[in-house]
Amino acid sequence: MADMNPLEQSLRNAADEGGQKVQQFANAAVERLSTTADYVRSHDGKRMLADVERVVKNNPGPALAVAAALGFVIGRTLTRG
Repeated sequence: MADMNPLEQSLRNAADEGGQKVQQFANAAVERLSTTADYVRSHDGKRMLADVERVVKNNPGPALAVAAALGFVIGRTLTRG
């Protein structure tokens, strides 16, 4: 645990203070964040873009739903400004 970043350590500490469900959720979130951080550190922009394109081509329906939801959130954010 000595190689944890401050965010990861903070999330783990919060998980330790919660109930079992909170601990499970927080630990899963920490693992996902850690995996994502490792991915971003080990891949360049072109590789990440190629990976996104591959996922979108293989899953067009969910990709369209995510894009629509993201567009909605961005639109709401900009109109409230």
